[in-house]
Amino acid sequence: MSTVPDTQGADRATPASGPDAASGRLRHIGLLRFVGPDAYSFLQGQVSNDTRRLERGAPLLAAYSTSQGRVIALLRLMPHSSGVIALLPREIVPPTLQQLRRFVLRAKVKIEDLSDQYSVVGQHGSEALRAAGIGIPDESSGYVEQDGVGVGRVNPGSSRYWVIGPAASLAEHDLAGDAQGSGRDGGGEAERIERAWRLADIRAGLPQVYAATRELFIPQMLNLDLIDGISFAKGCYTGQEIIARTQHLGRIKRRMFRLRLPLGTWAIGQSLRLTDGRTGRLTELVSHGEEFEALAVLNLEAGAVDADATPSDAVAAVELPLPYRLA
Repeated sequence: MSTVPDTQGADRATPASGPDAASGRLRHIGLLRFVGPDAYSFLQGQVSNDTRRLERGAPLLAAYSTSQGRVIALLRLMPHSSGVIALLPREIVPPTLQQLRRFVLRAKVKIEDLSDQYSVVGQHGSEALRAAGIGIPDESSGYVEQDGVGVGRVNPGSSRYWVIGPAASLAEHDLAGDAQGSGRDGGGEAERIERAWRLADIRAGLPQVYAATRELFIPQMLNLDLIDGISFAKGCYTGQEIIARTQHLGRIKRRMFRLRLPLGTWAIGQSLRLTDGRTGRLTELVSHGEEFEALAVLNLEAGAVDADATPSDAVAAVELPLPYRLA
């Protein structure tokens, strides 16, 4: 295993800047809403983090997993006044919704797809929010809401914010457009904004799960235990037995790393083998100049057999620092 230095604050040391810091509507992100008296208790029995924190007004990162502990979706949960709102890639909203509804049974909760009624804005920095008359969440809460517009800090210490709300409400605050910032790369404003947001996530070491990577990893492989995405004290939830056993028995043999890849034909979910012998699979990927920046789940030991990856030629990737230490 390669040694990764402790780089607390590396996201701020190597931020996306200039055109890379474009803010605006994130059309690739969809929304689910959980409404009803049992919304919090239902989620408590399904996701990896403690939803009592939502009731105290804090946003939450959590994994929704199979009974075998394999991650179906990563949810960014927001305690919105209309109900708990979950942010996740739009492409996996329908199957995630379908799977969650199977477990509602007698619970008094309604789960609905809000992707076409609400908008999600990714905001780099607080200046535009202040100019729009919207409050900024402090470090202790991480979430604030005003007139149906919710603002959640992406992660502690971050200067990036999720902004959610009805499209009309965001438009009233001049936050519903496809661009804030300057510069174009020829690929369209929506694509540029999406790329900027995903690049910032990569540099912050924040994982994501897409259609190509659903049910491939347990939460620890995506470093969720290192970024406050798992509660080991909350009690039972779907997949909890496998996730807890993996943690307590020290059987974490794969972790998510940040890489720079050479120019090539890459895709999320693609298998790869590094020149040092480690194998794994790409989980996030963004082109940057003539190279790619990526997150990949890799075996910790070179030469380890990986049933989920069948790579071919060795890749001369460069390992980049994460803003947290790999345990």
